Amino acid sequence: MVDRAQLADFLRRRREALQPEDVGLGRGPRRRTSGLRREEVAALSDMSVDYYSRLEQSRGPQPSEQMLAAIARGLRLSSTERDHLFHLAGHNAPTRIGRTDHVSPGLMRVLDRLADTPAQVMSELGETLAQTPVARVVFGDETRFTGMAASVGYRWFTDPGARAVYPEEDHPQHSRNFAADIRTVYAKHGAKSRAGAMVDDLLQSSPEFASIWQAHEVRAHHARQKRLQHPEVGVMELECEILVEPELGQTLLVLTAQPGSESYDKLRLLAVIGSQEVAASGVRDRGAE
Repeated sequence: MVDRAQLADFLRRRREALQPEDVGLGRGPRRRTSGLRREEVAALSDMSVDYYSRLEQSRGPQPSEQMLAAIARGLRLSSTERDHLFHLAGHNAPTRIGRTDHVSPGLMRVLDRLADTPAQVMSELGETLAQTPVARVVFGDETRFTGMAASVGYRWFTDPGARAVYPEEDHPQHSRNFAADIRTVYAKHGAKSRAGAMVDDLLQSSPEFASIWQAHEVRAHHARQKRLQHPEVGVMELECEILVEPELGQTLLVLTAQPGSESYDKLRLLAVIGSQEVAASGVRDRGAE
């Protein structure tokens, strides 16, 4: 059962305790209170202002586990605070064994400061948990997928559209890389894990994956040099930096380009596109209030 009063109080107090600088926002000259505004938390949680406001006002339906996970990320809650949020909303706390969709607050703080850079937090199975606006421009909104399709490795072998971001001549190497990534998680968690279920599905649905899997290739490191393409700017040559959060098995991927290069200019253009989309989204949310 939902404890609406306590849920509303917890959300309000966590929002008021979170400062704009904590999430990469400017304070601005018109801010009268020290905490975040409701519309800012709603935007950080990818939900409407009306929906979030109703929760703080002890109104509305019981929030789903998916919505609670989004709010936990938006409010930068710790794992303990996230579990408390779930309990107040009448749900069991998500298991921390083998998988968590809750992004490390430390990784989120780093991500908040990379608003003009393509960066995203990934689970060990290749599920995108959080993205910067520029990353959404480059890769699309990868947080919208569910089930096995949430894994970029699974989509690579089952959805041809997932390959559009990479030049076609690079596809064979990426196929081997994704298969090797899945094998690493499979070896760690075993045949009865989510990785095991994914392997069984891919062996049946993708002849390409089955052929590569049979070769039993493994690899220890991601290639730092990557080539990505975008319909607005074409091909970019980028460097990929990785920050690992070992406790939750999450990684922060950050893509950069050599200053002064053509790819650097292309990334700057995509950053402008990303900021424009964020601004347009904010206008839509305010108009719905």
